[in-house]
Amino acid sequence: MKVILASASPRRQELMKSIFDEFECIPADIEEIVPSGISAEETAEFLSVKKAAHIAQDHRNDLVVGCDTVVVFDGRVYGKPADKDDARRMLTELSGNTHIVITGVCLFYGGKSMSFSEKTSVEFYPLSEKEINDYISTGAPMDKAGAYGIQDKHFLPVKSIKGDYFNVVGLPATRLKREAEKFINLLQ
Repeated sequence: MKVILASASPRRQELMKSIFDEFECIPADIEEIVPSGISAEETAEFLSVKKAAHIAQDHRNDLVVGCDTVVVFDGRVYGKPADKDDARRMLTELSGNTHIVITGVCLFYGGKSMSFSEKTSVEFYPLSEKEINDYISTGAPMDKAGAYGIQDKHFLPVKSIKGDYFNVVGLPATRLKREAEKFINLLQ
C-alpha cells in the first residue's frame, strides 16, 4: 500500500515525514467550492473529503490523505487571500483577536473513507500597520489560510495558542497518525 498526500503544501509534506516513512504527493486539482448551508466549521472537512476522493478515484488500493485548513473568525471563513489587499484585510481583522484554525482531514483506502477535523484557538497580539505591510511584502501570506503562517520567520503575531500547533501549520500530525492506524487496522 502506497501513501498519497493530496496536497502540494511544503508544510504538510514536512509534517507527513513525521508520520510516514514514504509517501507520494499528488495535488488534488479541484475547485474549492463549498455549497451553501455548510457551516464555517464544516468547510475544511468538506474540502478535505473532496480532495481525497478526487485522488482516490485512481488510487483505490492506496491510502490517500486529503487536507484543508481554514481560519474562522467572527463566523467567517478565511481561506488563502486573493491578493495583497485581501491579506491586509485578514491580518487587520485578526489583529488583537482570537480566531479558530480548523484543519479537515480525510483518509481513503479500498473504497472506504473516514474524516475528522481538528480545531486550535489562536490569539494574536495587536499588529501595527507596518508589521502587516512588511509581512505582506515578503509574499509569505499569499498561500496560507488566514494570510499567515505560524511558523514563518520574522513575523510573530501569536500571543497564545490552545490546541495542536501542527494543526495551525496545516496538518494535525499527531491525531492523523493515530486515526490512520485505527482506520487501516479496521480495514484489514
